[in-house]
Amino acid sequence: MSRWIPLESNPEWAVRAGLVKSQAHFEDIYGLDDELLAMVTQPVKAAILLFPITEQYENERKAQDERIAAEGQHPVDPTVFWMKQTISNACGTMALLHAMINSDVVFAPESAIQKFIDICKEQTPLERAKILETTPLFANIHADAAAGGQSAIPPNLDTDLHFTCFVQAPSPPRDGVAVDKTEMRLLELDGRRNGPIDRGVCLDFLKDVGKVVKDVYIAQTANVNFSLISLSGGPLPE
Repeated sequence: MSRWIPLESNPEWAVRAGLVKSQAHFEDIYGLDDELLAMVTQPVKAAILLFPITEQYENERKAQDERIAAEGQHPVDPTVFWMKQTISNACGTMALLHAMINSDVVFAPESAIQKFIDICKEQTPLERAKILETTPLFANIHADAAAGGQSAIPPNLDTDLHFTCFVQAPSPPRDGVAVDKTEMRLLELDGRRNGPIDRGVCLDFLKDVGKVVKDVYIAQTANVNFSLISLSGGPLPE
């Protein structure tokens, strides 16, 4: 497995990769209370969570993946872009790609991310992963972003922190029966999983993300190494 330097929560990566910052931006979410969520610039298109990997989480993740493989889950919109993570420590890049590609944001023509989208459009999740392994489009951006972080690059590249991404998508027909076109589903996109994870009906994106973060992640650890950022429309507020 290829291995990259662990990436901090660094939204400047997105701009260097091609996100047009006058049209969309990443910003910090300072808490999950309603008052703090209300401070986040709308519309929110995606959210990225950095969380500590614990033994309990790993056990629950594996059990859920096995259950979904055996029993299935609510159908996922087939147009959602997801790819498998096959590069160690690439979860930050994966989360940023999942957030931006699944949002209606603008990319600079001929930018790294636009080229990646064009190459991967008709590929499978594993083929996309192979392309990410072999393309030079993001490796240098990732390395520069990691080197420019606030923390020194660790001599040991193993890390117990991981990025995952949340987006919303329409609910596709189920068993051939059309559903309410306005029904949205909350999806978690994590390259370590076997595919997108359906987290239920999405009525209020940020509040629904906050509930999953509290119930699935925060509740099972005393570790406080969490951070959450949003991908919001428009330029970054001054």
